[in-house]
Amino acid sequence: MSKTVPENRKPITPVAVQILLSLSEKDLHGYGIKLEIEERTDGAMSLGSGTLYEAIQRLEKEGRIAEAAIPATEMSGRKRRYYSLTQLGRDALEQELLELDALVAFARARNLIPESRTV
Repeated sequence: MSKTVPENRKPITPVAVQILLSLSEKDLHGYGIKLEIEERTDGAMSLGSGTLYEAIQRLEKEGRIAEAAIPATEMSGRKRRYYSLTQLGRDALEQELLELDALVAFARARNLIPESRTV
């Protein structure tokens, strides 16, 4: 039996998940998001500018992220747009992570990946 996806739940791409994860703890500008993703994935995911900013625009249009105030420490110097995770984005990220967790549990239960294996 397959579950139906609520109409208001648009699919989230792996790039979008990475961006939402980056914004889960603090507001960041686009380049900061890029650097955080590269660091967290140990370089396994490195987004080009076009891919990154297209995904940011899509997430902002969907209401999952929003423009945030520029931190006081950044007031002087280069003007950058900062982004924050909205409640809708936080909810979407949580749902996506729960689904991924269930998928991993399923794979482990069938010995498709060992318990001790980490990425």
